[in-house]
Amino acid sequence: MRKYLVVLVVAALATTFSAAAAERPNVILIMADDIGWECFPGYGGEDYQTPNLDSLARKGVRFKNCFSTPICTPSRVKLMTGMYNFRNYTHFGYLNPKERTFGHMMQEAGYKTAVAGKWQLNGLYNSLPGSDDNRRPFKAGFDEYCLWQLTRGKGKDGGERFWSPPLEFNGEFLSKEDNHEKYGPDIMSDFICDFIDRNQDRPFFVYYPMVLVHSPFVPTPDSIGSGPRTHDANTPKGGKDAAKANFVAMVGYMDKIIGKIVDKVDAVGQLENTVIMFTADNGTNTSITSAWNDREIKGGKGGMKDMGTHVPFYAYWKGKTPRGAALDDMIDFTDFYATIAEAAGYKLGRNDPTDGRSFLPRLKGKKGDPREWVLCHYEPYWNKKTGQFARSEDYKLYRDGSFYRMGADLEEENDILVGQFGEAGETSRMKLKAILDQCPPAPTGSGSKSTEEKDRPVYPDYEIND
Repeated sequence: MRKYLVVLVVAALATTFSAAAAERPNVILIMADDIGWECFPGYGGEDYQTPNLDSLARKGVRFKNCFSTPICTPSRVKLMTGMYNFRNYTHFGYLNPKERTFGHMMQEAGYKTAVAGKWQLNGLYNSLPGSDDNRRPFKAGFDEYCLWQLTRGKGKDGGERFWSPPLEFNGEFLSKEDNHEKYGPDIMSDFICDFIDRNQDRPFFVYYPMVLVHSPFVPTPDSIGSGPRTHDANTPKGGKDAAKANFVAMVGYMDKIIGKIVDKVDAVGQLENTVIMFTADNGTNTSITSAWNDREIKGGKGGMKDMGTHVPFYAYWKGKTPRGAALDDMIDFTDFYATIAEAAGYKLGRNDPTDGRSFLPRLKGKKGDPREWVLCHYEPYWNKKTGQFARSEDYKLYRDGSFYRMGADLEEENDILVGQFGEAGETSRMKLKAILDQCPPAPTGSGSKSTEEKDRPVYPDYEIND
């Protein structure tokens, strides 16, 4: 009888564990580098082929209104900490090691965590304390890593990210010679697939800030042919047409790697228990022009218009996401932390951010509580124009009072006069102004602050409410 009861208890526990596992899915967050919404067929892009992302869109959800900050580091800090940039962003290429990230949160939720791709968060550009600390990813909440630009930049002992790249792997430096004739994105995605393979029987979280499709625009393994694959292959050859052709190939290879990761999740039998998300950190390089919905769009990286801030966002959770849904919800980069926490069954505490809003219900086909606006506080500290805006799907208001109707006025050439769009326009203006009125001072100037400047203002205590 006792043996029978033990069997029943074990069976009950196994059932409970399986049910809990189903409610605590694995999470994979992939973020491409320097590519705006206009490059994707699902958003009207005409120059590129992304069959794997197209497949995710058919099987899952495509969010039409996801917005980042215009350059990489502010976006990454915002994404990883779930906070608006005015709270904790101080230097280009730097994440303060005191900050709590979604890696920490997922570790506390019982997940195995990994990061691969572009780091560039140690403070190398400003020689900040600890910039040579190769344990920084561990301290940021990741159990394992395979990264470019951790403790070495592009100068001495460093180099570019694509052919024969210098990388750092769980505390070990792999030089250009160690990775001779290898392709960086292949090394990084192989690392991720191996991590998934080794952790398929426990909850895992993968953060993959890709090195594709950032410049230099050079051939991929699918386009280089018999050309040399040494580190010298990272030097672009040819003119503008060659750069565009290489960029097209890089977009294709980015998509191929996404397919590779999805296939690995499927191969280990975890596709029904894994949330896969794909976005990008900011708009496309300004040297790239793309055909979009029968017009030409010039990349807007670094600027606050849609060409710098409007990014793709696809999500897929087999059996959960409504098939082929295209949602109008506004998605802010602060929302990813809250969403990942909810997916992990983690209750946010007083040490967690409160700026974001979870969109997990939308991934399950439920109504949820979508936000109606996003906020951008842009102090790049990198020789770009600063500013602050709040925007809804249809309207955008800058802190200086300029107001635009989005969609038809992507270039923001027509500042809306009071009453020009009737009651709806003025109601939107007032709502967005109420958001901006709660913000700290908008940054002003060109953003080209001295790299020697160590102490910069943050405003952690402002509360932003609807």
